[in-house]
Amino acid sequence: MQKILRIGTRDSKLALWQANKVKALLAEKGIASVLVPVKSEGDLDLVTPLYAMGVEGLFTKTLDAYLLSDKIDIAVHSMKDVPTQLAQGIVEAAVLPRASYKDILVFGKDKAKQEVYTKIGTGSVRRKAMLLHKYPDCVMDNLRGNVQTRLQKLADSDWDGAVFAEAGLERMDLLPDHYETLDWMLPAPAQGAIMIVCRSEAPEVRDVCNQFNDADTALCVTIERDFLKALMGGCSTPISALARVHNGIIHFQGNICSPDGKELLETEQNFSMEEKEQAGQKAAQVLLEKGAGKIVAAIRAKGKTTE
Repeated sequence: MQKILRIGTRDSKLALWQANKVKALLAEKGIASVLVPVKSEGDLDLVTPLYAMGVEGLFTKTLDAYLLSDKIDIAVHSMKDVPTQLAQGIVEAAVLPRASYKDILVFGKDKAKQEVYTKIGTGSVRRKAMLLHKYPDCVMDNLRGNVQTRLQKLADSDWDGAVFAEAGLERMDLLPDHYETLDWMLPAPAQGAIMIVCRSEAPEVRDVCNQFNDADTALCVTIERDFLKALMGGCSTPISALARVHNGIIHFQGNICSPDGKELLETEQNFSMEEKEQAGQKAAQVLLEKGAGKIVAAIRAKGKTTE
């Protein structure tokens, strides 16, 4: 490929790290590229809680527009931010090997691990719901902004801690010494994975990027996103999922929690590789039979009353 590939990315330091990772991979193949940073709608409003904004694709739709208008050739995303249904004309080109999928609680100033936490910062409706399920009396404060901004807000607060994705802090070399790994909290679908997308009418670009695709990661995050889609979930729905492959068996864990943390429905299943195409839907069906549809309907009804 002779052309210089234009890599679209959000302009946060973490997003730029991800885009530079792709730039380096392209360089290893002798392909020149240049970054095109843009600011997403989700980056412009750092006050409104994400669940209140209620817009699927909040961090991706600006880059979608750049792609479709031929201002960039590929876009690099944190895959957990990508809607389960890609915009028409845009296709998945590659999924990079997954980093840590875990959430961690970074302790506040002069704070340490506790049996019960009373005040935590987070901007995620999923994390908030799961924390309220475990700590019903905990106060949740809204925490928005890039990684550095959120760490500074934590340092300036009286919170016990704030929740971060471990992968993001590791990539930025900002992982602190004092934190708790929340092993009991399942991640957002596709958390820790980086996705490259391109226009469907650019097969040569897709072929180039596909060289970096990690098959196991792509399989697992696809199953997780199928689970999310089957439950009719989005960014404002507290749905968690984790798929892992070991010895040819797909181990899946998933849940949905009411936003107040009072109701949690869970499933844990094993699937053969022959069942991979239906694994996410089958897992979701188990929760739907347990009543997950009522939780989703209640969330949607509440959203309509606040629009």
